[in-house]
Amino acid sequence: MHLPELHFIGKVHSDIHNTKDAPKFHAESDRTGTLEIYPQYQDGLKGIAVGQTIVVLCWFHQADRNALQVYPRGDKSKGLRGVFATRSPMRPNPIAISELKVLAVDGCRIEVSGLDILHGTPIVDIKNIPS
Repeated sequence: MHLPELHFIGKVHSDIHNTKDAPKFHAESDRTGTLEIYPQYQDGLKGIAVGQTIVVLCWFHQADRNALQVYPRGDKSKGLRGVFATRSPMRPNPIAISELKVLAVDGCRIEVSGLDILHGTPIVDIKNIPS
């Protein structure tokens, strides 16, 4: 069976440059940043508007892909769990999900708040959350 290739549609611009500075979860973050969407995907942004919440799927390119068990949020008192029972970025396919608030849309750039993603992280997809 031949599977189609995964194509990144853009990248994240943020002031978060390492994992220790990253908020653990988008709902705990007031950080802002920009999603840069590559020009060939700009038409896919039609309908994204200020005030909306969007789901952004990213590829955690710096994540450990060999870990299958982690301590949730690094808290050893919670016990060791399988990565599929957590939101850990360490997993075989390090796909991240964040719900971000749209602050502005300008061409191929979306300014967002609630950012918990490292600068330079590739974007896999964006999905709208219906209101």
